[in-house]
Amino acid sequence: MISSHLEEITLASNYIYRGRMINVRQDRVKVKNDREALREIVEHPGAVAILVLNEQEEAILVRQHRQPLKELLLEIPAGKLEPGEEPLECARRELLEETGFTAAEWNEHGFFYPSPGFCDEKIYLFSASGLTAQESVTIDPDENIEVVYIPLAEIANLIDSGSIKDGKTIIALQKMLLRRCAK
Repeated sequence: MISSHLEEITLASNYIYRGRMINVRQDRVKVKNDREALREIVEHPGAVAILVLNEQEEAILVRQHRQPLKELLLEIPAGKLEPGEEPLECARRELLEETGFTAAEWNEHGFFYPSPGFCDEKIYLFSASGLTAQESVTIDPDENIEVVYIPLAEIANLIDSGSIKDGKTIIALQKMLLRRCAK
């Protein structure tokens, strides 16, 4: 159901910054009652996030420093889409680059918008299993990642305690837990 009275009409766009990963623009929009407002928007190429499960009933996560927060976060493997890259192709690449594994089984679990109030980023969720360790892996030289194995029985407690606080990771893990409870 479309509520056209809620839609905003873009009157003008002005790019403030164009970068390697994001662009930032300011839109002047028409809102209800013909009033105008400004919207600051971050353009992002999109990303994938992969819930990786091994045969030992463990989730394979990565620990890495996140500069905006100045802290280490525990996350599922993820990465941004390259121009023209399909989400599954990106997921396969990121899984190998971040964990050293390839997967025989892939499932797509939809997508979500992490911060739609100011960013157009769309994150596609996948799960991967049937893992095979690869001997020679090219890791992104800009990334410093530690691979961590977490028993599935500990996941809910790690989320509840705040040990896992990354949004995409929480969404993927909770979706997995819900699917398991529904069986």
